[in-house]
Amino acid sequence: MEVETIIYFHPAEGQMYKNTAAKRHWWQDAALRGKKLGPEKTGGFFVPVDCPIPPFYYKRKTWPPEILSEAMERILHNAQGMADAFLHPDIVTYVSDKYAVRWEMRRETMERLAASMLAACAADCLHNRGRVTVLLGSPNDTDWQMEMTGRLLAPYLPRINSLQFYYEEVAGTDIWEETAVYLEEYGYEYGLVPAMRPYLAGEEGPGCGTDRCGGVILDFAAGARHPRTEREEQVIYADLSSNPEKERNYIRKNERILYVSPLKYLDTVVKSSYD
Repeated sequence: MEVETIIYFHPAEGQMYKNTAAKRHWWQDAALRGKKLGPEKTGGFFVPVDCPIPPFYYKRKTWPPEILSEAMERILHNAQGMADAFLHPDIVTYVSDKYAVRWEMRRETMERLAASMLAACAADCLHNRGRVTVLLGSPNDTDWQMEMTGRLLAPYLPRINSLQFYYEEVAGTDIWEETAVYLEEYGYEYGLVPAMRPYLAGEEGPGCGTDRCGGVILDFAAGARHPRTEREEQVIYADLSSNPEKERNYIRKNERILYVSPLKYLDTVVKSSYD
């Protein structure tokens, strides 16, 4: 993975409106300030850069997408190493659909971020519980999801004794054939035989049936998949899509579910630097 620096663009909080607003005049460009944090904040997985975006104050207008995108580009270009960016959902709306594609995070960056998140939030559970459930998302990305799962779980596989995947059925597609090369690696290297199970239709949408998931749930899906969880133990739900609706849903549904996501993890890293 080439990316070494991740810049987290997020709304500024707890500050007076006019005094901290980014101003733009006809003779002066709007500017942002990024604060480089130490790699120890992420266990050495990457160097985080905190970049809060204040409200835009010029004739009481909101951020013009092209101006904000240009200001963010300057922060990105001034960062050391191979830098990439993670945008808070509110910032995605500021830059509009026109520029949102430009700011999509590279998959290599997402993998580095997810690996750091698991090491910080789920390592003990992976070692002690030894159970992992993977909720696959788009069938078009099955190869990437399977490859990424293998790399994310590699440090913990000697302690994992239960690994099951849930997938979306596609007519004319043999999931066993498509994933055989990935599943065989678990058997050859660790004697682990993963289970492959299709999502089942439910009232709330695609679900995982009556089986209860324990340990760590690794979710690649964009929408909710409604897995049932163990009642007697805490489950760590790692949502790689950072979907705010999922967070609200799982926090409300079961207090034993510890919800984590790249967005929540970066928020924690940044806020810990303020304390």
